Amino acid sequence: MTEQLKQLRNEIDAVDDELLRLISTRARLAQQVGRQKSGTAYRPERESQIFSRLQQSNPGPLRDEHIVHLFTEIISVCRALEEPLTVAYLGPQGTFSEEAVTKRFGSAVTSLPCSSIDDIFRKVESGAASYGVVPVENSTEGAVGRTMDLLLQTPLKICGELELPVHQCLMAQQTDLTAIRKIYSHPQSFAQCQVWINENLQSLTAVDRIDAASNADAARQAAADSSAAAIAGKKAAEVFGLKVCAANIEDNPNNTTRFLVIGSRDVARSGRDKTSLAMATHNRPGAVHELLAPFARYQVSMTRLESRPSRASLWEYVFFTDIAGHQEDENVARALQALRDNTTFLKIFGSYPAA
Repeated sequence: MTEQLKQLRNEIDAVDDELLRLISTRARLAQQVGRQKSGTAYRPERESQIFSRLQQSNPGPLRDEHIVHLFTEIISVCRALEEPLTVAYLGPQGTFSEEAVTKRFGSAVTSLPCSSIDDIFRKVESGAASYGVVPVENSTEGAVGRTMDLLLQTPLKICGELELPVHQCLMAQQTDLTAIRKIYSHPQSFAQCQVWINENLQSLTAVDRIDAASNADAARQAAADSSAAAIAGKKAAEVFGLKVCAANIEDNPNNTTRFLVIGSRDVARSGRDKTSLAMATHNRPGAVHELLAPFARYQVSMTRLESRPSRASLWEYVFFTDIAGHQEDENVARALQALRDNTTFLKIFGSYPAA
């Protein structure tokens, strides 16, 4: 070992010692904060402000996403000293939903796998889970209807959102594509990989496509059958001991799923927020134009508008809308009041930091 290399390693050791001291100090401060305040230790608006400030101050060479990942884990272990959190997600282990939990909350939480989106809502509503993470839309396949329908029924609030790049893999016990006779996957994943499947497996002996409850469940079934493969995320291959036959087989390389964090508490302003709501109006000419007019009048930017059939009446629709800003912002509050005066139905799901 050269003297210069030894010196560099000694400096790294000294930095590590100082990092340990500072992280321990942060943890003790977090414990004190926990004793001073009431309510949940998870404060999405506060964490959003921390990440924003750190990215603005980032001197490099680490990229911003690395800084966010690093501090997500630091915050996660410090938060656990204040209050243990249980987060429900669409299981089993190895799903993209589980990845979304880790991305948002870090590793120092108890992850609770659920068999369905309905079960996630039930777990949070009953208090069996502190929060839930549910998929709401995919950039390729569009809205997740069940999540949107349950938002109309639940007393829970949207507390946050995150976007997760979704990279699909074909996995099996072996890598010989000619040995595959069946493929398991979730219907949305089949749709996201349609072109790749047709180009790479269509010429082989007929391959059956079998829908699974989740991608992780697909991997579980493929792990028990040497003639089967699954389409799922790389994490599922690790969990179930499968080999990746082909990676990144999604038709759209920018394939992304948006997830919502649901909980029982309102979220304060972070300075860069989004508000989600659902509304309905009379079925008559010009009604939708009148419904949207308050957003233009009060200069509120609408980032998403999607309709779902109303369960109350045939051929009537509920409009799901995301707008920029917090419901306590003056212009947003005025627009929402105007909506209350003009709609037949209005439900505000919550305001939360934008992803």
